[in-house]
Amino acid sequence: MNKKSTNKVALIGTGFVGSSYAFALLNQGVTEELVMIDVNKEKAEGDAIDLKHGLAFASPMKIYAGDYEDCRDADIVVITAGANQQPGETRLDLVEKNVKIFESIVNSVMESGFDGIFLVATNPVDILSYATWKFSGLPKERVIGSGTILDTSRLRYLVGEEFDIDPRNIHAYIMGEHGDTEFPVWSHTTIGASNLSEIVDMTEKETQEKLEDIFVNVRDAAYHIIQQKGATYYGIAMGLVRITKAILRNENSVLTISGLLEGEYGQEDLYIGVPAIINREGIRKLIELPLNKTEQKQFEHSAATLKQVINQTF
Repeated sequence: MNKKSTNKVALIGTGFVGSSYAFALLNQGVTEELVMIDVNKEKAEGDAIDLKHGLAFASPMKIYAGDYEDCRDADIVVITAGANQQPGETRLDLVEKNVKIFESIVNSVMESGFDGIFLVATNPVDILSYATWKFSGLPKERVIGSGTILDTSRLRYLVGEEFDIDPRNIHAYIMGEHGDTEFPVWSHTTIGASNLSEIVDMTEKETQEKLEDIFVNVRDAAYHIIQQKGATYYGIAMGLVRITKAILRNENSVLTISGLLEGEYGQEDLYIGVPAIINREGIRKLIELPLNKTEQKQFEHSAATLKQVINQTF
């Protein structure tokens, strides 16, 4: 990987998610250099200029529109480009068109001499992270999907709202596909220092119904937002900045991302959302949580759904 004093991020795709990511990146002062790349060069240039006009209110940062050649010395290439999810479409409906787009993008990035970390946000993110790993030839540690980081954040927010606790003090995970087969890991949910099962009776029907309502609201959140405003972008943009920060600052933070399984959870050769330790090298380690029988079954169902798509696509 490149060793240099300036942290550089290359963003590919300046649509809703990409431009929101760039805005959050600037506001949080995470990197020193950002190059914005888009098939619509005027849009990328306009975004870069607009962001630069806010530099008097933020940390110093070099921001400009560029092309794939500018990826050569980037530490991270973030891909948000691709076809958007339309009302009524599932994330998996986007596979065919976005895999073709990604083959072109990833090949162009690698031709620049890029030797950093890919961070993939485009849906279906698990399939496209797998595609990026295949097309790039990079080690699995250096291809990261945004996975269930946003779903996990949604879950923590809603659990925090239910118990009137700051969501930053909620530790809960959504695992599996970033999509319809994802599931909550209630067995490892903690509120402050207490396990959820110590706070509520998990066997009570009323509790089970309440937790199911929370999960359904998490799982279906994107559908509701897309119906109301056409796309989701603020939440995922902030999730991407969180991963970027963990990488560039060598945090060794635990985040639910999409990583390549090689035997973990009894699965092989697929990208799927699991907790992982993230640092300057990318994915330091995938964390294998002991799941209860229900959760293990849900994980297997989610993995089988993704495997079917992978086998049909590659």
